[in-house]
Amino acid sequence: MGLGTMFKANKAYRAQQKGNSAEAMRLFEECFQEGLADPRYLLSYAVLLIRDGQYQKAKDLLVKYQKAPGMTADQRVTLIVDYAACCYKLGDLDKGVSKLEEMFRKHPSGLIYQTLGYLYVEQFDASRKAAFLAKETEEQEPADPAAVLIAQEQGEEVPLTPEDKWEAGRQKALKFNQDAVEYDDEDAICLDNLAQTWYRVMGDRAEAKQWFEKAHAIKPEQIDTLYFLSRYDLEAGNTAAAAEKLEKALEGRFSTLNYCNKADMEAELNALKGK
Repeated sequence: MGLGTMFKANKAYRAQQKGNSAEAMRLFEECFQEGLADPRYLLSYAVLLIRDGQYQKAKDLLVKYQKAPGMTADQRVTLIVDYAACCYKLGDLDKGVSKLEEMFRKHPSGLIYQTLGYLYVEQFDASRKAAFLAKETEEQEPADPAAVLIAQEQGEEVPLTPEDKWEAGRQKALKFNQDAVEYDDEDAICLDNLAQTWYRVMGDRAEAKQWFEKAHAIKPEQIDTLYFLSRYDLEAGNTAAAAEKLEKALEGRFSTLNYCNKADMEAELNALKGK
């Protein structure tokens, strides 16, 4: 790799900053084919790929350069967060969660609180319960009732049932997101994660609302918060207020970890407006 590659990488980064994603991706691709391994540009290129929906390519890139020389601790955290997001979008949510949990044990940070907190909500969303129980039941060896009874009598640990594991997961999601808010009670993403935990995992919409409102007060333009607050408007029959929130949300930049994608939100807004 020569000076020309570094010059091209800087040009790609500037193109990315100006919003010229296609040009930036083309230049970054050439740079990495020429031997570039700079963590700064690696992470920038990965973000472009993820935003473009090229999750497998981004994941492969992150794996290939995970031990790139000169990578800082913060860059390593960002790499794992992006890797976990790719796993999630590729249908391997559990693996993404596992990698983030491993990183969190070593280097807890606000970014991991934000990302892992959201993935916990996804993992234990009430809509996933049936699939979770079916998988756990299939993988779990049948328990010997007599052995379980003896273990209980002797105070020994008894294997958890699929229902027990689901409930433990729900409580883990709640505890983690509560801890995240204690870590930083002005982090709008963490507040939204806690709100979504109450809404989607615990099924307590009244409790969820106060946390959505706290997140909204700190970051009025936050996409997911606006979306869920619009649910309360719709339940109250206030279509105009719901539409206003969706319009505001659509002004933002959607990410891989948004609950609702832009196309679906636009379709709902059009339906509310009768278009």
